[in-house]
Amino acid sequence: MARGFRWEEAGLRGEGTFQSGVDAFSGASRVAENIMRIQTLPADQKLALKNGGELELFWIGVGSAASKKSGQSNFLIIKGDAHLLVDLGTLGPLALSQTARLAPMDIGNILPTHSHADHIGGMEEMFLAWRYGSVKNGGPKPKCIITEQYQEMLWDRSLRGGLGWNEGADRGQLLAFTDYCDVVRPTWKMQQPREIWTIDFEGIRLEMFRTKHVPETATDWQSSLLCFGLMIDGRVLVSGDTRFDRDLLDLYADRAEVIFHDVQFFSGAVHTPLSDLKALPMKWKEKMHLYHYADNYETQDIVGFGGWTQRGVRYIL
Repeated sequence: MARGFRWEEAGLRGEGTFQSGVDAFSGASRVAENIMRIQTLPADQKLALKNGGELELFWIGVGSAASKKSGQSNFLIIKGDAHLLVDLGTLGPLALSQTARLAPMDIGNILPTHSHADHIGGMEEMFLAWRYGSVKNGGPKPKCIITEQYQEMLWDRSLRGGLGWNEGADRGQLLAFTDYCDVVRPTWKMQQPREIWTIDFEGIRLEMFRTKHVPETATDWQSSLLCFGLMIDGRVLVSGDTRFDRDLLDLYADRAEVIFHDVQFFSGAVHTPLSDLKALPMKWKEKMHLYHYADNYETQDIVGFGGWTQRGVRYIL
């Protein structure tokens, strides 16, 4: 069933209908009772990190960790004067330049979801740029939204090796995580069916929920390595990296106006098989945009879904 949508591309505007799953932007028509505007950023235009107060998502990459075509699945949230980068993978700084014409020092706020390289591998470059381009000259640090538990894990197991020894290591004085950023702590939301943290960050309201990602043998989110997905402003659900988790969708999918969901094209492993998503109710699929996909995504049948999430596109609610 076709529904109405609005699109803007390179300064042009229009309205129309299309069938779900037919083209790259098919997701725009599947937002029940709402209209989501999508706008392709012109190739010569730098992405603005402020807007008129609308909720906006901009994906700098939408592919799997091994994707050579679609980048790594990292995205920006923009609302009013606030912006927040969710993850910065190994290829993230390059993707920022390619899709948004931005550099790591343009990004003042970051939220890392988990410690795989396609999500945090570019944080070293970002933190070094800020420290030696700003902090050491008396300027500010970027802000990082992170729980205390994940901060310890991220620094000790991933970032410290490349960042801790930059100054004074010969005197036994290592740099710390907080030498590179100002930490912003979310608040634990108690008495919930899973671990959820909340924060109102400069007008962007977030729920950070635990997901069931790795290892493959984990039976639930409790036994999985720390990994988060997001509910943004109570309107947009971003699943985060996760295996199929019907309980998570039961918790959030009805409330969400738009869903961006992790996908893979085979069974097992540590992401959500497309076959499992196809079995979901139509009311969820029609507003679900798939991301974290492999480079053979164009061979897959996603009729009934909102569409493939696209990099370099402004999703504006």
